[in-house]
Amino acid sequence: MGGVLWNIGAFIIALGILVAVHEFGHFWVARRCGVKVERFSIGFGRAIWRRLGKDGTEYVVAMIPLGGYVKMLDGRVDELQPGEERLAFNHKSVWARMAIVAAGPFANFIFALFAFWLMFMIGVPSVKPVVGEVRPGSIAAEARLEPGMEIVGVGETATRDWEGVTYALLERMGESSLTLQVQQKETQYAVSRELSIAGWRFDPDKESPVTSLGIIPLGAQVLPEVAMVVPKGAAEQAGLQAGDKLLRIGDQTITHWEEFARVVQSAPGQSLVLEVQRGDAILPLTLVPQSRTTKGVTSGYVGVAPKVVPLPDEYRILLQYGPLQALWHGALKTWDLIGLTFNMIGKLIGGIVSLDNLSGPISIAKGAGSSADYGLVYFLGFLALISVNLGIINLFPLPVLDGGHLVYFLIEAVRGRPVSERTQEIGFKIGAAVLVFLMGIALFNDFTRL
Repeated sequence: MGGVLWNIGAFIIALGILVAVHEFGHFWVARRCGVKVERFSIGFGRAIWRRLGKDGTEYVVAMIPLGGYVKMLDGRVDELQPGEERLAFNHKSVWARMAIVAAGPFANFIFALFAFWLMFMIGVPSVKPVVGEVRPGSIAAEARLEPGMEIVGVGETATRDWEGVTYALLERMGESSLTLQVQQKETQYAVSRELSIAGWRFDPDKESPVTSLGIIPLGAQVLPEVAMVVPKGAAEQAGLQAGDKLLRIGDQTITHWEEFARVVQSAPGQSLVLEVQRGDAILPLTLVPQSRTTKGVTSGYVGVAPKVVPLPDEYRILLQYGPLQALWHGALKTWDLIGLTFNMIGKLIGGIVSLDNLSGPISIAKGAGSSADYGLVYFLGFLALISVNLGIINLFPLPVLDGGHLVYFLIEAVRGRPVSERTQEIGFKIGAAVLVFLMGIALFNDFTRL
């Protein structure tokens, strides 16, 4: 329950910040264009806080934190008093109106740059993209990738950490092949490895783009050795002790902890013969995993933790820069993220990426909570990611979004007269229907992931 409340709290804070940024973009440009702003609201519904500013704008925080709005004086919906025409939105030039509407999404992009700038000023802990293992028969194995190789480039994109590798791989989904630039620890020069990725797909709920290619990143080493035994659990009942080295379970030799875990999970309530090394002695034990059911799936568990050897410091890096360098890297990161997002939208429309990958507010809330758990740097990265997505979504050419309004204004600029109210009304209905449809898919995906 505490985790759910934490996720909700982090989600509300994140959404409140991003909505405030977006609406402030509209507000700031509207004021600079001489438009009277009557209300600046974060959230919808009943107001829980309100204040009338000296500028005549009512500032409101409302109960439903799923958006916000800036109410401007508009002769199409308001009765204008004599002399107020110059303050009304609809009486401004088409270019001024376009600037006001476009300011919201661009404020989100500027905020993303600011968040990345802070991240790089604080320092982002990262890990060098060194291959730990290569799964036999995988795409990576066919390309002759080997453990110990560091991925220093994907195509023409240089990579310093696993996040950079992941983003570069996503951009190349749908292509027939890609080239990785890799180098061994002992050498100072890179060699190319060609990967055949025709038909490459992966389920983001189960694996990452990297692991779907058969690459297991080098990380902390999990040994087939017992580090801790839970009191009164199946492992203690079987006689397992901290320090025991797992040698064999049933007919299978244990070389990795995952092999032991896989057998245990697939055998709830079954008697398993386990062979361990304790000191110089080899001991046979009988292990009966307990059962637990999660999301309708029953699996076994025994109440034991493995010994973990941390990743050596030589593979860890800290991406930290001074103010000007951090600003430059923040701008590059923002630009790359905008490009990647547009790229993925194109792949979604083209069917290369499945609609199953759409996420709604539940997934965003979980992401907000988990990123906040890791600390300020990761929460800032999450805010930047969502801010870019919010800005791009609002630029979609749907009439209920900023992008739709921009399309109408562009048509007006070309034709010399506004789009008819009847046409706009039809457009709004179509746009609303499309948004409801997409939100329905996103919510359905969220619930299937619970």
